Amino acid sequence: MRENPGSQSAQSMAFTDCLTTADLFAEKKGIKSKNWRNRLRFLLKTHSSQSVLHLMKNRSYRPSADDVNQWAQSLDKLLSHKYGKAAFCIFLKSEFCEENIEFWTACEDFRTLTSHKELASKANSIYEEFIKSEAPKEINLDFHTRNAIVQSLHEPTMTSFLEAQKKVYSLMENNSYPRFIHSALYKELCVAAKHIKS
Repeated sequence: MRENPGSQSAQSMAFTDCLTTADLFAEKKGIKSKNWRNRLRFLLKTHSSQSVLHLMKNRSYRPSADDVNQWAQSLDKLLSHKYGKAAFCIFLKSEFCEENIEFWTACEDFRTLTSHKELASKANSIYEEFIKSEAPKEINLDFHTRNAIVQSLHEPTMTSFLEAQKKVYSLMENNSYPRFIHSALYKELCVAAKHIKS
């Protein structure tokens, strides 16, 4: 079955959303092709060029076959690995539901903030992007959870989005994650990881 070029383009943008600028430096320089297969091969291959060394200098960041196998054990293990999360982002983009992982990540960042000013600013930003009606990346929440967030915006705390984050995590865990583990994308990752040289 041929891939839809539009969805392929959407998939290829996932690394921009999931990795930092520094991580992407080598990826942008080293890869001309825009399809997800090449991007994943880039993550997994060993290469000696300076740009790749910049990305790969810490070997623990390169997924091994064991890493990739562990991603199938739980969503938590997948999201705790930098490239596992990036691959999952690509998959969610292909399913047009990347707002879930983006919201979950924003909540993780939000919970690390300590100053009241930062909390208030980030809380409003998350609300505008993911929570309010017709938000650009609106997530699927029940009225009660959404309303509780709106009420907390006056005095946000580190737990303001906790219930919503749990619901989105559960949604990913029960729906998107099993499909990811059975996808062609994950199977390709397993095969590619086995060919990494020690």
